[in-house]
Amino acid sequence: MRTKIISLVALFTAFSAIGGAIKIPAVIGSIGLDTFPALMAGMLIGSIPGAIVAGIGHLISALFGGMPLGPFHVLISLEMAFFVYLFSGLYQRGIKRLACVVFVCGNALLAPLPFIWIIGASFYTAIVPSLLLSAVVNTILAVISVHKGANMFNKSPMKEWSS
Repeated sequence: MRTKIISLVALFTAFSAIGGAIKIPAVIGSIGLDTFPALMAGMLIGSIPGAIVAGIGHLISALFGGMPLGPFHVLISLEMAFFVYLFSGLYQRGIKRLACVVFVCGNALLAPLPFIWIIGASFYTAIVPSLLLSAVVNTILAVISVHKGANMFNKSPMKEWSS
C-alpha cells in the first residue's frame, strides 16, 4: 500500500510539473496549471500526499517561470501545501463546496498577505486578481477531472480487472 501511494504521489507530481509548464498569461506573470493535479491527489489519495504534490509542484512551476520571487517560493510552496491539505481534509469529509471556497480564498487572498510586508501593498493588490483566476481555474479543473474520471471508471467494463 505504501509503495502505491508513493507511486501515485510521483505520478501526480509529474502531472503537476507538466501543468506548471502550461502557462496562461495573466495580469502579473502567468497562471500555471500546476495546482490541479495536487488538488486531485488530495481528493483521491489523501491530504498529506496532496500537500506534498502541491509543494513540490509549485517549486517546479516556479523553476519553469524563472523563480521571479527567488527564495520566497519556498514560503509560497509551504502555503500551497497547507491550503491543499485544508482543501483535501474538507473535501474528504464531504464538505465539497466549502473545500473549494476555502482553497480559492486561501490561495488568492490569504497566501499573498506576507508579501504586503515583504514587497508592498501594491504587489498584493496587483497579484490577487491573477491568483484568484488561477485558483478558480485549477479548482474547477480538479473537481471536474475527478468526477468525470470517477464516472468513467464506474461505467468501465474493465472495472472487474482493477480489483
